[in-house]
Amino acid sequence: MKHPNRVKAAIREGRIAQGYHLNFPSPHVIEILAPFDFDFVWIDGEHGPFGLPELESHCRAAELAGITPIARVPNIQSSTILQYLDCGIQGITGPHISTKADAEQLVRACHFGPLGERSFGGNRGCDYDFELSDKVAYYRQCNDNMLVCALLEDAGALENLDEILTVDGIDYFHIGPNDFSQGLGYPGQPQHPKVLEAIEEITSRVRRGGCRMEGDVMQRIMVKQMLTASARKFLVGEWGGLM
Repeated sequence: MKHPNRVKAAIREGRIAQGYHLNFPSPHVIEILAPFDFDFVWIDGEHGPFGLPELESHCRAAELAGITPIARVPNIQSSTILQYLDCGIQGITGPHISTKADAEQLVRACHFGPLGERSFGGNRGCDYDFELSDKVAYYRQCNDNMLVCALLEDAGALENLDEILTVDGIDYFHIGPNDFSQGLGYPGQPQHPKVLEAIEEITSRVRRGGCRMEGDVMQRIMVKQMLTASARKFLVGEWGGLM
């Protein structure tokens, strides 16, 4: 049966899940960081060079480390999301959610019925269909362990937000500031006052609507930030971690 989703568990427990953002393929990083007992690894399948074999390797490493693999997908087409789920991904971040229809499509693609239309196959994401005598219970367990994030990064999200928030099945929302600033007409200016104002408006409206933003659910650090911070400490003589 499916591994428990540690981020979903954190939501139920009222705590903030801790994890890291991996935007280049390296299951070795997951193994190296296993002793630190992070809750999740967030894999960037939209901007990172992850093929399906690499995704499977990362899912295996995450499961062995006891952490939950989450991925941002390149698009929200059902066929794309299905391939990620079939590899073993247990959390999907759907990019460019700007309408209610987008949000509904994201939810449908991530869940088995009756919540969605995810297809079942005899692959590792479905435990190879091994002795699953009660598929109704199995579908329910998979749905309960599926984490869904809607990434708001287009101007349309601002005007359609009230309708987007009516869609059930989304665990939290996040704003992609770089694409969002471009969508608002301020490319390359995520700190522009108008962009910050719009981000604050969305954040307030999401929370007033009884929904969560990413910061209410998780904290994540980029692996490249870990590497550069350690390199900087080493070069200025502040790190005593030499072997």
